[in-house]
Amino acid sequence: MRDANVIKDKATQKHVEALVSKLRRRQVVGSHATALETVLLLRQVISTAKFNTLDQLVTIVKAAGRQIIEAQPKGTVGNIVRKVLRLIREEFNAAAAAAGANSSHTSTPPARASQLPPPTPASAVVPASSSLSNFVLLGHPRSHQSLEVEQASRGHPRQPSGHVEHSEEFKAMSVKPALIDAIKDVIDELETVYDGVAKNARDHIHADEIILTIGKSSTVEAFLKSAAHYRKFTVIVAETAPSFSGRDMAQSLSASGISTVLVPDSCVYALMSRVNKVILGAHAVLANGGVFAISGSLIAASAARAHATPVVICTGQYKFTPLWNLYHEYAAVDFGDPAQVLAVKDSEGIDMDKVDIVNPYYDYVKPELVDVLITNEGDHPPSYVYRVVKEAYDEEDSDL
Repeated sequence: MRDANVIKDKATQKHVEALVSKLRRRQVVGSHATALETVLLLRQVISTAKFNTLDQLVTIVKAAGRQIIEAQPKGTVGNIVRKVLRLIREEFNAAAAAAGANSSHTSTPPARASQLPPPTPASAVVPASSSLSNFVLLGHPRSHQSLEVEQASRGHPRQPSGHVEHSEEFKAMSVKPALIDAIKDVIDELETVYDGVAKNARDHIHADEIILTIGKSSTVEAFLKSAAHYRKFTVIVAETAPSFSGRDMAQSLSASGISTVLVPDSCVYALMSRVNKVILGAHAVLANGGVFAISGSLIAASAARAHATPVVICTGQYKFTPLWNLYHEYAAVDFGDPAQVLAVKDSEGIDMDKVDIVNPYYDYVKPELVDVLITNEGDHPPSYVYRVVKEAYDEEDSDL
């Protein structure tokens, strides 16, 4: 069955297709914006879904999630889908526990020994014509009344037929409002993730330090601006060709009163001996502690390793993924326009059939090049990421 046919509400399916189209056209760019759009869409999917069991709702959410993941397979979409699926199971389990507690309180208490009817004498249940030998062979027959009395004395009253089905339907109908509230908490977490990462910035940046960063990361930008309220320091920003997003970063930091120096990417290694700390953003954090970061991050991290300079990754914890690096050894298979690297007018005299022009959006930074990850939920070494991932998602959702 195609995923589009699983979602019965046509208006909701159109919204799913609209987000897929935006992601493919890069009208929605950035991990934070993508995650927020995804969780808002999944909230709509759940609010309009009709389901009677947990499995039905999980199937609907996975169908919507797979459509979005297909448009952006290496982003934060999968993480948000896994987080929502975990919330669904938690709310269903809570509803089941509450329903079980209510049923135990409302059920008839076991009869006490003093309230039990007197035992039926053997003469009343054994026909008079029965001989002693027949009684021994057949065993002591038990009346229907005595069976019910025994069940009550053991605390197992007889259940009416259809009780389980009614309870399951009741849980499914009652879980939706609580689930919508839980998703609202995820939305609030995403909306405050920058403040969460930046709240302890002054503990990581000291006075008169020289910080190096690459490109423009909203998380790193908030982190540095927060530290600037308590410390005086200098930031070196690599301009990050061919996107040159570092220029926007340098302008924003300078406007906030931070001493900022904009340098070309080729100067990173030469300046690293004077740098006290490298602070980078992240597109995704893999289960092994490796990071997908903006192109140029690998150069900075490698230079920092050669000069024993600490490398700090600032990222929201929603970017932690249970996946591993299944792509290129150094970069993700997500590439931009080759013309940004080598324009057509500059390729005259070059046999382009023999040249492969690569413009990767991201670098893969190995975990051994990273010292610490600063998130909105605290600081973690790369070796601890797998445990955070295990606590955040269910193992059955690793492969959506």
